[in-house]
Amino acid sequence: MTIEEITAYFTEYLHRLNGECSKIKKAAADEIWTAYHDLTVKTLYPWDRDYLQRMPERRDDGSIFLSLATYRDENCLNTITWAYEKAKNPDKLYVGLVQQNCEADCRSGILEGGKMEDVEPDDDCHRLFCESSVGRTHCDAGRVRVLRVNETESLGPYAARYFASKLWYGEQWFMQIDAHMTFLQDWDAISIEMLNAAPSEKPVLSHYPPGHEQDLAAMSGEPGPRLCGPVFAESDLESQIVRLEGGMKWDSEQLRVPRFAPFTAAGYFVAHSDFLREVPFDPFLPYIFMGEEIIMSTRLWTSGYDIFSPTQSVVGHMYVRRHKPKFWESVHRVFTHGVHNPLQMLVLDRIKYQLGYPEASRDMVVPKSVLTAVEQYSMGNKRPLEEYLRIVGLNMTTKEVTYTAWCEDGQVPPGFEKYVSLYE
Repeated sequence: MTIEEITAYFTEYLHRLNGECSKIKKAAADEIWTAYHDLTVKTLYPWDRDYLQRMPERRDDGSIFLSLATYRDENCLNTITWAYEKAKNPDKLYVGLVQQNCEADCRSGILEGGKMEDVEPDDDCHRLFCESSVGRTHCDAGRVRVLRVNETESLGPYAARYFASKLWYGEQWFMQIDAHMTFLQDWDAISIEMLNAAPSEKPVLSHYPPGHEQDLAAMSGEPGPRLCGPVFAESDLESQIVRLEGGMKWDSEQLRVPRFAPFTAAGYFVAHSDFLREVPFDPFLPYIFMGEEIIMSTRLWTSGYDIFSPTQSVVGHMYVRRHKPKFWESVHRVFTHGVHNPLQMLVLDRIKYQLGYPEASRDMVVPKSVLTAVEQYSMGNKRPLEEYLRIVGLNMTTKEVTYTAWCEDGQVPPGFEKYVSLYE
């Protein structure tokens, strides 16, 4: 299965889905889900199960796959350009770009006073990079792969990362970032060095990077932030999903060995690419903007992966993009204003079921199709979910967080005492 065949299949699938959605423009959340579910069961899901049996062989050549999903992001071009310019081994860097753009009849994000304006079509990040002096060589060598998605076909950041993961083609290492990032010189090599220094056979390296305005070179001798603090979201539209906070510099000095951490973050994630086989992205999680970090954290940990925080920061992240278009605004234009929140809450029940929320038990979830094939994309069988929840201090029944201290204090988590000597 070639990259061209993969992108052609996704393009046809998204066009068909958009066609189905155009027939139900005034639909409620459950009708939108049914349209997505029924087409996916017939097409994308069986394709995915076949793909997982036919995945390319993983190479052992130091190559890195960089998963990059962009939604109408003017920073996309700089992000790809800087990734290659700052890489120690740019000839070993392969980008899988899911470019979600408006190509005609475009609208701005919500501006001051709640208004929106007509704007020009979005820049073609992939084309501009490939025409540039930096990008031409890499594109000609096939190191930059792209799936073009019209904004009206966008299914949210998690779904975009699902598609991006299928643009992997045997590279040894997998990295995931956002489309609005800055980079430290040699960020690629340093990331892999930190991953290899982690005391685990199956390590994952992740955290919330510092803001893009920070000078990464000046910070190169400082400890990196560690992501420790979970909270249960309190607003109704967030459906009490676990959100992550507390990305702070908990260490007084830069460490030699990465410290254990409880969670993975979507904006900087590094792992051995074998995880794509063992913990594949779920094709039944469209339209969500939250929940992806806690579900990936739990699925990876129960599959035997240990999560670590990087010892230093190698990328910066633009956290605030006021007045820029958001994907849920596209959902509202495709269907009707206000439908995204109930649609997201419906889909989040799939995540909450897997995490053991009592209100999302199998007999409580409606419609039942939300749980289609959930066992294929759920917890692993190496370690129990209950042990993970205890270690990180989450009670899904009472929605309480117990302060565990080990992450903030830079200690090993309970049950991992054999690694204490590495922390001395």
